[in-house]
Amino acid sequence: MRCCAVLLILALGTLSCDRPSADEQFVALAERYIANMLEGYPEFATSLGDHSRDGRLNDYSAQAVARGIESGRRFLADLEAIDAAELGPANAVDYEILANSLRFSIWSSEVLREHEWNPMRYGLGDALYSLLARDFAPLETRLASLRQRLERVQPVIDAARANLRNPPRIHTETAIRQNDGVISLIRDDLDSILAGAPDMEAELAPARESALAALEEYARWLREDLLPRSNGNFRIGEEKFRTKLAFTLHSDLTMEEILERAQKRLAEIQDELYETAVPLYRESNPGAGADELGDRQAVVRAVLDGLADSHPTDASIVEDAGRSLEQVAGFTRERNLVTVPEEPLQVIVMPEFRRGVSTAYCDSPGPLEENGETFYAISPTPEDWTPERKLSFYREYNDFMLQDLTVHEAIPGHYLQIAHSNRMQAPTMVRSIFYSGTFVEGWAVYAEQIMAEHGYGGPRFKMQQLKMLSRAVINSILDQKIHAGAMTEEEAMDMMVGEGYQEDGEAAGKWIRAQLTSAQLSTYFVGITEHNDLRRDWEALHGPIEDWKQYHDRVLSFGSPPAKFVRELLGL
Repeated sequence: MRCCAVLLILALGTLSCDRPSADEQFVALAERYIANMLEGYPEFATSLGDHSRDGRLNDYSAQAVARGIESGRRFLADLEAIDAAELGPANAVDYEILANSLRFSIWSSEVLREHEWNPMRYGLGDALYSLLARDFAPLETRLASLRQRLERVQPVIDAARANLRNPPRIHTETAIRQNDGVISLIRDDLDSILAGAPDMEAELAPARESALAALEEYARWLREDLLPRSNGNFRIGEEKFRTKLAFTLHSDLTMEEILERAQKRLAEIQDELYETAVPLYRESNPGAGADELGDRQAVVRAVLDGLADSHPTDASIVEDAGRSLEQVAGFTRERNLVTVPEEPLQVIVMPEFRRGVSTAYCDSPGPLEENGETFYAISPTPEDWTPERKLSFYREYNDFMLQDLTVHEAIPGHYLQIAHSNRMQAPTMVRSIFYSGTFVEGWAVYAEQIMAEHGYGGPRFKMQQLKMLSRAVINSILDQKIHAGAMTEEEAMDMMVGEGYQEDGEAAGKWIRAQLTSAQLSTYFVGITEHNDLRRDWEALHGPIEDWKQYHDRVLSFGSPPAKFVRELLGL
């Protein structure tokens, strides 16, 4: 019996050794899932820097949506079969990120079903522009891929016409403007690009012509057919918003806690704005008495109005942003706030097809991209705006606010953080591909705070930083009260203009953005809240931070996971 028992133990031991560990199982599954995703979503693959499928477009049909749901369920079942408790620290984090991403994808397709009501999902601007923006391959190679994608435009349009039922009007209106931008990209902007490869012009001509004809017919359909029947509700409702918010933020904060903290923080910021404004107000009004200074809102507004008098124009804004970039980069290096990367960064005019949602953005290279160039894009005002509306816009994005915007989008904000993230090494690409928008946006708002805390630009910059922070806080309030409540445009405008000191034009644009998006506007406030909570708890454990570069480099060394996982990896 003893001999048999020994043999049994040895046999079991051999089987145990042959079975892959939990870490090996997870790495294999993650690699298989990512490969499947890159194959199924070639436009996403291009954005990540995988150019093996650059000639293809996504399948936007309802059948493809159904296949995506079934595939997601299979991968989720395989993932849940892995014993997460047996994973190492890095894979344990990525396991949770992948599980959240899979569940969010399944829920979005099954419950939210944007493919049936959001025509912006069918816009092809990014799919085409991503082949032209970076020199990841010879121009002739990229134009050959562009030709193949242009030849595949019609099935995307067919899917949009088959799937879209009753969109909200604002979504259709924005899709119309963005589609016009795609037409302009193909019809007009492509000429200057073809000048670099004139031999490709004739090869590209038939696909270019057919794509333009298809997109112009699609534009007619959007305007004449879909727009008149676009009567859907842009509010997704409390139940869907609560679920989407939880997936999007991947945070331990509940919807109610976010609103409570946002309302409290807004009141604190208004106090900070007043305290910062008083000395500046006295500079311009040396005889101001107690009664005059006691009107807190009037004092803050007067100072902000004075700062708004110095502002860019359509002709100067890109050049002005470039100058501000040099200034913030120099300050960040001089103060040793965080390691500034050397990857190239270019300030550009925002492509027309991307306009209509935000004023600026940072277009960083994907984690698989060999060409590491980043674009900081600025949107001039539309040509059809009145002089009064243009002035309102540039008073909002005045010289001091433009510096704050450059901090947010570039250094030490998005460009810097994503460059650090792309250098991160982990057993899988999960954390790099399925990054946390809350961590990313939170860092950018935190970057503005850090610059102000260290004296960049003095009290005038701090006024704009605090104003921008109040916008981030108000964003989260609007997000929740619009999509999970019934906040009206008038109520939203009153909050943005009255409590956030925003110009009418900026507030009107944000009202549009709030309708077009849900949950994303909460990422800014929740993100900076979590970054500040991290710093507070780090200092409680280790004492006041003396080496800011060391601390910030450490926080950024884990990539872009949700902040609660950074907390774990920091040992907090």
